[in-house]
Amino acid sequence: MSDAAQPTAAEVRAAAEAVKTALDRHLAAVERRSGEDDPAVYEAFNQLAAAAETYDELLYDRYDEVTPFEIPGADETLPPYTGPEEPNALSVLIRRDYAVVEPQRLMAQARRVEAADDEVSADADVSGTVHGALRILFGEFEPDEIASRHKEFGLEEGDSTLWVTAADEPAEPGEWLEAPFEQVEPQRVVCRFDVSAVFDDELEDDEDDEDDEEVEDLEDDLDADPDEVEVVDEDLEPLDVERR
Repeated sequence: MSDAAQPTAAEVRAAAEAVKTALDRHLAAVERRSGEDDPAVYEAFNQLAAAAETYDELLYDRYDEVTPFEIPGADETLPPYTGPEEPNALSVLIRRDYAVVEPQRLMAQARRVEAADDEVSADADVSGTVHGALRILFGEFEPDEIASRHKEFGLEEGDSTLWVTAADEPAEPGEWLEAPFEQVEPQRVVCRFDVSAVFDDELEDDEDDEDDEEVEDLEDDLDADPDEVEVVDEDLEPLDVERR
């Protein structure tokens, strides 16, 4: 990070004070909690996690130092489940992000759909724009098919998440259509599944670390005195290592 973009010492100090304040609020909420699933404790926990994460980032950016705190991931920040033990209904909420990386390919696919649709009038050339092409393709294909064929449509996958929430009774027809994502209760999330490139990066880092450890072990064995090399079969004599 460049010096111009670095946070000031005062900003780091303010972030540290925010952590102290959030810590006091969290302890007070815990001391006053009305039960295991007190929403005030849950809110204070999230505030403390956010403050600690901000402080950790600023501390690293300014001083190249880190804290010993581990900020929980999305799954770990969900509150305890308080929905019905035997749900009579459920909602599945899905978000998939895409980047439009090949607009011409996207519009070409939309024109094919448009040409095959007899109901589309000749002067309704909505496939000539990216947003028009998106309307055509997402109106023609199911979301799962878009996901499996995204490269054909000039799209690149981003993060995605799927939430399964429980309900006591099915919603009335048209009940939530005006605001379909505004009334999600975290306490009723049965499970969630997240897909992100950041997880792949973490896995690759872990694999790289394991590879590095294996290389170091091999180098240690090669550098060791032949008489000190561990022999699995006691009947075998240690091999003399010829150095080149």
